[in-house]
Amino acid sequence: MAKLKMTAAVTSQVQLAEGIYDLRLAAGEIAAQAVPGQFVSLYSKDGSRLLPRPISLCGIDKEKGELRLVYRVAGAGTKEFSAYKEGDILDIMGPLGNGFPLKKKKAFLIGGGIGIPPMLQLAKELCALNGSEMVQSVIGYRDSQLFLKDEFKAYGPVYTATEDGSRGTKGNVLDAIRENGLTADVIYACGPTPMLRALKAYAAENNIQCWISLEEKMACGVGACLACVCQSKEKDEHSQVHNKRICKDGPVFLADEIEL
Repeated sequence: MAKLKMTAAVTSQVQLAEGIYDLRLAAGEIAAQAVPGQFVSLYSKDGSRLLPRPISLCGIDKEKGELRLVYRVAGAGTKEFSAYKEGDILDIMGPLGNGFPLKKKKAFLIGGGIGIPPMLQLAKELCALNGSEMVQSVIGYRDSQLFLKDEFKAYGPVYTATEDGSRGTKGNVLDAIRENGLTADVIYACGPTPMLRALKAYAAENNIQCWISLEEKMACGVGACLACVCQSKEKDEHSQVHNKRICKDGPVFLADEIEL
């Protein structure tokens, strides 16, 4: 799968919640190749910001040639992107990373915080492959700003957890799984490291295959700089140490391949 650098046009942008934006880009060549779990790098128009910002793919519309990016404003680069309007253009590179494997099994799709958006396209494709009864989305939020929750309902049952207890289960995604007596044969997850660490342990205890997408700060996005490594059980062919490059070897890994 070849990565492409191209100029994309903004087709729309709306704010979904405080600090959360939904950006859609016309990028047909990238959309044609992209799969759930991959990401694109967006380049700032400010020459002082040399490194692109990696953002995961929330939606891939191959027919329209459109990418959907749902992201949180976390710095100057994403603040710049949040001001873009229909017709604006920007340079992007992608698709990057490896994506989630689609398994014919009953699945948990687990997203926490800004790890929720990449699970939506995965839910759509697993539903098309296996049927909605095989797709269970378990989503964790800080509070009652449940961005994207209703969109997951099109692809199967949805369970929520909030840290403050304002909606759904009070606590985390594992609390929601236990409270609702849920079971699955495979786990797909993206979110903060403590959540992924807990899911890795849960998967090992229950003998469930677990695929996790790591969210880390990336620099080059193509595996050259080694800024976004995680510890692995096997030696990396590039660096010859027990590291994996998240942008190149990931961002999706089998949970038991890496150390969290």
